[in-house]
Amino acid sequence: MDLKEIRALIDLMKKNGIAVFKLERENFRITLKTAEASSPQIATLAPPSLPPASVSSIENGDEGSKEIVSPMVGTFYAASSPEAAPFVEVGKSITPETVVCIVEAMKVMNEIKAEISGTITEIVAQNGKPVQFGQTLFRVK
Repeated sequence: MDLKEIRALIDLMKKNGIAVFKLERENFRITLKTAEASSPQIATLAPPSLPPASVSSIENGDEGSKEIVSPMVGTFYAASSPEAAPFVEVGKSITPETVVCIVEAMKVMNEIKAEISGTITEIVAQNGKPVQFGQTLFRVK
């Protein structure tokens, strides 16, 4: 990792309000902290074995609904390219292996799998916009 990439990480942290960022690779480890490091929000990125998309139950709202949340900080893309159809749409049935989106982090396109079965009821994230670790991407029933 060079200085340019580290500066890009710092800019990403500032833009998304991240207080602590940890990155671990084979023989490399870096932890970046801002002045707001006392904040409980921590983003961790550990390629190449990325954490799966998290799934959480919704306490308020529809019973039986779940959320697919981002496993990392990055940019949300609903399709593999601007010309391609979205991976999923409202009303589409999904399985745990269904790719639901891409989250770009440090110029790496990471396919995010659903990790659950159900039907997409809402697409919360906006295409081409930044997402944070743990941010809701989709609602599923």
